[in-house]
Amino acid sequence: MTSWVDDYLGLAVEAARRGDDRLNEALDRLPVAIYLTDAHGTITHFNRACVELAGRTPIAGHDKWCVTWKLHTLDGIPLPDDRCPMAVSIRERRKVRGVEAIAERPDGTRIQIVPHPTPLFDAGGALVGAVDLLVDVARMRHAEYLRGQAAHCRQLAASISDTRTVHTLKGMAEQYEGQAGQLISAC
Repeated sequence: MTSWVDDYLGLAVEAARRGDDRLNEALDRLPVAIYLTDAHGTITHFNRACVELAGRTPIAGHDKWCVTWKLHTLDGIPLPDDRCPMAVSIRERRKVRGVEAIAERPDGTRIQIVPHPTPLFDAGGALVGAVDLLVDVARMRHAEYLRGQAAHCRQLAASISDTRTVHTLKGMAEQYEGQAGQLISAC
C-alpha cells in the first residue's frame, strides 16, 4: 500500500508547492481523498474524492484539522479535532503513520480510515501547512482480497495444461486485478 500512497502524496505535495491557480484541478485529478491545511490546521484545499469519502463538503478557510464530520477512535470514542492525526502532524511537525480511525459522516454512516498527514515546509524549513491522504480501509481490504483471488487463479492456471481453462483463469485473474485497481483508485 505504501508505494501508491507515497506516489499520490508526492503529487499533492508537488501541486501544493507550485501553488498555482490550478491546485484544485490538480488535486481533483487524484483518485484518492486528499486535503491540505495551512500551518494552523485550517483547511485550504480538498478534492472531490475527499468530499465523497467524508460525506460532506468541508468549508475551506473555516474547518480545522479534519474534513470528516466527526472522528472516533477504533473503540468508538470521540476523538477531539485537536487530537486527530493531522493536528498531531502539524503540532509535532512530523508525518503520522500507522493510525486508524472511524470517520462519521453527517448521515451517521461510519467508515474506517487510515490517514497519512504529512507536514509541508518551505525552502527555509518553516512549516507552511500539511497534506493528508485518507484511505478507506474497507475498500483496501476488499482490494487485497481480490488480488488474492487473482493470484489463486494464476496459480491454478500454471498447474493445468488445458489451454481453454488456462485462458479462462488468466482472464478471471485480470478481472480481479482490474477490480482491485479500481477500488484502490477510489480509496
